[in-house]
Amino acid sequence: MHSTSDQDADAALAGRLGAIDDALRALETEVGARADIDVAEVLEPAIVQAGETMRAYLAAAGGKAAPAPDADVLDVWKALVKGDPGWNAIRDSCRELVYYRNCLAAARRDAFPPAPQKMAVRLARHVYLYVRARCIREGRVAD
Repeated sequence: MHSTSDQDADAALAGRLGAIDDALRALETEVGARADIDVAEVLEPAIVQAGETMRAYLAAAGGKAAPAPDADVLDVWKALVKGDPGWNAIRDSCRELVYYRNCLAAARRDAFPPAPQKMAVRLARHVYLYVRARCIREGRVAD
């Protein structure tokens, strides 16, 4: 049975995941409603939500220190994967989000896949779903 502090951490995790889900849903709605939306409008919010998802898990699980608040999403992923290779399942999603950011910074829009604005949000959603499924499996949040 979870201790009271574990239950508090799990309740905080559920709240954070709910807020992240809402933010991702808003991005998905915006991308679906606006055919002209540019990847630059959704990429940073998607990266932030992916990072927040992993940070929520780190905070709830304890034992591993989260990187500084301004750390890159890949640094947050590295904190998760250290000692637990199961987190490699979301590595490519995190890397692709960073790739999109690098393409924008280098003015290399020609290097994007088709519909990068949709893909950016889907990649962030993948990170969220993986973390949430793991939390359910570990009994941290309800199904």
